[in-house]
Amino acid sequence: MVFEHFALNIKEVNAVVDWYVSNLHLTVVSAQKEAPFMTFLADTTGRVVMELYYRPDEHSTNFVNQHPLTFHVAFVSENAQLDRERLEKVGASFFEEVKKEDGSHLVMLRDPWGMPLQLCQRTVKF
Repeated sequence: MVFEHFALNIKEVNAVVDWYVSNLHLTVVSAQKEAPFMTFLADTTGRVVMELYYRPDEHSTNFVNQHPLTFHVAFVSENAQLDRERLEKVGASFFEEVKKEDGSHLVMLRDPWGMPLQLCQRTVKF
């Protein structure tokens, strides 16, 4: 089987989509204009990675109350420090960073809505 996407029920779909498109260079490949606003985002390779939608009749996650290791969205970064600084200027907040023995640099942030976002500058590519 091939992974297709990960879906999240969030309240401010349009604002979150705009932020991820503007700041993480994701692209909208499909967007429903009416509720539940199902929006599919692709990374810079063109591969769909995430669906965002809002269903008020179902539980939506309050990311702020959960540790980022419970759930996070991770992106490859060529320079985690520069990307951290850039994203903090547009509303992300810093949580922690890890510099691994192999030279990898992992930075955990929260997007402006509290969703954990990890920047992965790895020395060994997966």
